[in-house]
Amino acid sequence: MKALITFSILLLGSYGLSAQTDFVLDPSQSMLMTGKGPGQDGTINPYDGKDCYAVIESTGDVEFYIRIQSKTEIVLTQTITPGTSEKIILKAGQELYLDPNEKATGNARVSYEPLK
Repeated sequence: MKALITFSILLLGSYGLSAQTDFVLDPSQSMLMTGKGPGQDGTINPYDGKDCYAVIESTGDVEFYIRIQSKTEIVLTQTITPGTSEKIILKAGQELYLDPNEKATGNARVSYEPLK
């Protein structure tokens, strides 16, 4: 019985720590992925506060755009075409946004890797 209770507590405790990695980008919706902090970011960056790679993959049939900002300055904009992925350096303090294609719904996957 103690094992069941312990397992239940661990399961419920880890539920809040899981991160969404797959996103649907509606034509009118720009999404903040990381840079503002817990509760405001679309993803959990395990390297928050450090430079890292952001890996953005188009998992749908429509291109979309990524935007990296440092406060209000746009540092990079790039198109992600269907079936491709991009590995970009995301510096500490920068914000990563996914911007939609204005004509159709897109799909994206976001993950992070340490700098080597």
